[in-house]
Amino acid sequence: MGEFELIRTLFRPLAEATWQDGVVLGPGDDCAIQRVPPGHELVFSIDTLVAGVHFPAGYDPVRLGWRSLAAAVSDLAAMGADPVCYTLALTLPDADPGWAKSLVGGLEEASRAFGIALAGGDITRGPLTLTIQVHGTVPEGQAIRRSGARSGELVAVTGPLGGAAAALSWLEAASPPASAEGFLARYHRPQPRCELGRQLRGLATAAIDISDGLLADLGHILEASGVGAELEPGRVPRNFDGTQATLDQALNGGDDYELCVILPHSALEQLPGSVADSLWVVGKVCAGSGLRLMHADGVIEEVSVPMGYDHFRGQ
Repeated sequence: MGEFELIRTLFRPLAEATWQDGVVLGPGDDCAIQRVPPGHELVFSIDTLVAGVHFPAGYDPVRLGWRSLAAAVSDLAAMGADPVCYTLALTLPDADPGWAKSLVGGLEEASRAFGIALAGGDITRGPLTLTIQVHGTVPEGQAIRRSGARSGELVAVTGPLGGAAAALSWLEAASPPASAEGFLARYHRPQPRCELGRQLRGLATAAIDISDGLLADLGHILEASGVGAELEPGRVPRNFDGTQATLDQALNGGDDYELCVILPHSALEQLPGSVADSLWVVGKVCAGSGLRLMHADGVIEEVSVPMGYDHFRGQ
């Protein structure tokens, strides 16, 4: 099957199946057209996933479709944006129609779950790579940035951390133990927190999605906001179906795609109960700079904030 047949038989039907009002023109022209409602701003982000780097070689294409779109949509969630559409640049080593059909199946399931439509893209030949650009909208002036955190505010996360990191040792196991199922579910089917992001508009002062690990991603907020923070490791949630990730996995493991959120104390009282119950307060923002871990035994640990994974340094 050739490039144009793949597009005609698989990807154009995916676009038609996920079409929504915000997309004026989808695949088939030189560009797609997105409508931005009056009083809203366009929010967009791009992610690239490479086989052997971001997912194992031979990874299930259905899972790859879900996971790749979820990772991209999570950036919209962090900004409090409503997902609208995405484009996909797909590089394939060969045009295997069975593999491509499975990938499209995963993408369609995720597209419907996240309320986002395929608007266009490109297919070429080479090492397996997916590049997804997601577009969303947010009411004017209400996008949640990284740069708004202030001293005295709370640091919170939207769910347990460390599951995706804990899953890595089991990804290629033929029969993983039952204790690994919760970890593997977090890796295979991350859930971008779009609804929580919307609920936090106008209340959270800063946010970021946790893709490189809590310490690294919180560090990006601290740097952008010019503040420091004190984190209580004992309060970081890390339970997955009764099995806990290690503390190191919860603090430094990536690919969980929960949100790290900064908000004032008063905001907790303004949130609906269901939203407040989805937040775990794990620390507070401080004046100055740097990140300190406040352990339950009273030990205070100064930590060097990691910068996140560097693809050229391999760490």
